[in-house]
Parts: sequence; structure tokens; C-alpha cells
Amino acid sequence: MAKRSATVILVAMVCSMLATASAVAENVPLPTPAPLPKTGTAPPPTATPTPPADTGSSGGRGFFPFSFSLDKGLQPQTGTATAFDAKQRAQLEKISGYLSSVQTMVGNFVQVGPDGGRTEGTFYIQKPGKVRFEYNPPSPIDIVADGSSVVVRDRKLATQDLYPLSQTPLRYLLADRIDLLRDTNVVSVSADDTFITVVIEEKVVMVGTNRLMIMFDAKDLTLKQWTVTDPQGYDTTVAVYNLDMAKKPDPNLFVINYQRNPGISNQ
Repeated sequence: MAKRSATVILVAMVCSMLATASAVAENVPLPTPAPLPKTGTAPPPTATPTPPADTGSSGGRGFFPFSFSLDKGLQPQTGTATAFDAKQRAQLEKISGYLSSVQTMVGNFVQVGPDGGRTEGTFYIQKPGKVRFEYNPPSPIDIVADGSSVVVRDRKLATQDLYPLSQTPLRYLLADRIDLLRDTNVVSVSADDTFITVVIEEKVVMVGTNRLMIMFDAKDLTLKQWTVTDPQGYDTTVAVYNLDMAKKPDPNLFVINYQRNPGISNQ
């Protein structure tokens, strides 16, 4: 427990220093994300991060691109088709079709935590259930899912923590096939000229409610960003760009070495 807490606090400190150094160099005040010095332009997250949080006491809250629900099982989810009108159901059916049709995805991401800290990197998706987030240096973190588990690796410390994939809301994005109305608890769907926004909630016994807000391009349904709100109300927003749905990721990107850490972490 102490080792896990120390690792997470160190990770949070590294990310905070990275974000602050980036802001000073570019003369951009946090938490507003600055343009990336890369080919292509990263759209800054449209959701406003919550006020600064104590990342030490929160266990590194906001570093990961999703939240974990480790204490108790999730409450069963029920379909919500009757809560929406015909237009909204049609939008959800289109989104479900888009998510089900995408089998691979490679792109870049910008992540903004609840304290305004910004990190960047590259991600790879191979459905069903496989994803890899590679954070740019000086962050030492890689996050890998192999279809059943998620591992958070610290390259500098040579450590890793293992979690069930089923306990992260990103499982919705990684499912081979999904029907949002049937398989999730959708609480809202809205659209304007720019985005279609879907909000999913899941209740965790004795923990609270996790909320996942996913935003898609209103014209072609391309995934744009997601925001995870944990039971304490803290937001982590991830905007994605330079997406390539034709590129096939190397299968070795999703390999987890279970011998290094054979147990599932409950910390």
C-alpha cells in the first residue's frame, strides 16, 4: 500500500512539473492547454478542468486517462431507450455503429487532469480490449491493456500495477461490439453543429458514481475526446487527434508480463 501510494505521488509530481515547465516555456497559464509543437494541431479539450486538487492526498487523481472502480462491484446497468426521443435514439444508434466499426486506432492525445496538469503522448487501440498509452518524456509511464487486464508501468522505477480491465470505463471504447442503449446507462445525449456528446454513468457500491462523457464530431462521428468524472467530482479530460483507423498496431504493444506482478492490485 505504501509503495503504491509513493509511486502514484511521484507520478503525480512528475506530471505536475512537466505541465508547469511546458506552460512556462510557452508562456501559457495553466490549466488552458497550449498548442503542441508537432505536425498537426491538437484540439484543446473543450471541457474545463475542475479547480486544482491535492494530487498527493487523492492518490495521483487525474493522471490516468480513465478511473478505476476497485472497492466493490459495479451495479447492474440497464438499457435506457425509453428515456430518449426518436432523434436521440437515432444518434445513439449511429454512435454505437461507429464504435463497433472501428477495430483499430492510432493517434496522439493531450490529457488535462483536475489540477490543470497537461501530459501528451501516443495511443494505440486494437479491439477487443487492447490499448496502449505511451506518455512523452519526461513522464516514465506506459499504460497497457491486453484484453483482460490493465497494467500501469513506471519505466524509471521498473514497477507495474495491475487492474481488471472490467473496472475501467474505457471498456466501452474497447468493446468489439456495443449497443449504448442496451449495454450502458446513458443519462444524456446532445448535439450541436460541432459535437455529439454522450454521457454514461455507472454506480459503484459504497464508492459513488463514475461519469464518462464522450464527444464525437457531429459530421463524421470521429472520436474527439472523453472526460472521466470520478465519484469525488474530479475531471480528467483526454482529447485525441491525428487519428488513423487503417494502421494496424504491432501486437507486441499490448503484451503484459504477468511474471513481474502476478496479482491484481486492490490499491
